[in-house]
Amino acid sequence: MSPVPKVRLSGGLEVCRVVNGMWQVSGAHGAVDRARAVEAMQVYVAAGLTTFDMADIYGPAEEIFGQFNSQMKSSGEAAPAVQSLTKYVPRPGPMDRKVVEKALQRSMARMQVDSLDCVQFHWWDYRDKRYLEALGHLSDLQQEGLLRELALTNFDTHRLEEITSRGIRISSNQVQYSVIDQRPAAKMERFCLANDIQLLTYGTLAGGLLSDRYLGKVEPNSRVELYTASLAKYKNMIDTWGGWSLFQDLLVTLETVAKRHDCSLASVATRGLTSRWQSC
Repeated sequence: MSPVPKVRLSGGLEVCRVVNGMWQVSGAHGAVDRARAVEAMQVYVAAGLTTFDMADIYGPAEEIFGQFNSQMKSSGEAAPAVQSLTKYVPRPGPMDRKVVEKALQRSMARMQVDSLDCVQFHWWDYRDKRYLEALGHLSDLQQEGLLRELALTNFDTHRLEEITSRGIRISSNQVQYSVIDQRPAAKMERFCLANDIQLLTYGTLAGGLLSDRYLGKVEPNSRVELYTASLAKYKNMIDTWGGWSLFQDLLVTLETVAKRHDCSLASVATRGLTSRWQSC
């Protein structure tokens, strides 16, 4: 098997171009067996997929990573390098240094690490400007070695410009980006390329809807058919984009390209983004 391609972030951390997203253990996708989740993580790492993306609000995601990390360290074997990206997602409120540092220490304890590879900061309400205060503290903590890469999640281009103009170095911004949602191409992509900011993209396969499984299928609408948070979220995205009939036309086009290259429809949908960005 050929090695999984990687890309280097501005702080030097190398991450896989395909990232293992852990939203699926947040509780919105059904019950989670932690032991089986850890076993699955071991399989991913053995295949060379060594980058995991989680958040402090993804249910037990950080704790599951911590359990996996502990087992890997105690195995007695030479452990492969694993990259752990987490998100700091506070509710708007006081953002003094103690609040920010306490949140990071909590993530470190859950993940069983001495420092954080990458912290992706998200803010719910731009009208509350305390996100700039929080990012200032995060930047200071980065300089002190508590985190290696400082990144963002779901920030728009205007706020990216505002943050970087204050001298805060941002490594990546995690945003929805796929063949049915190309909003980042309007302004954000150009700004990120000019400022050495990677796009860490999610929704690349629309929760599984952008796959052979849904080619030629009747439109799913019931909770039984849209049985995970991902399927429900991205079915709404398809409705906004143009509807199920147009989506089927897109799947036919992707399938045509896939047959030409002897690969899956999902591989074609993914390749369009991973040629430059990372997907999870």
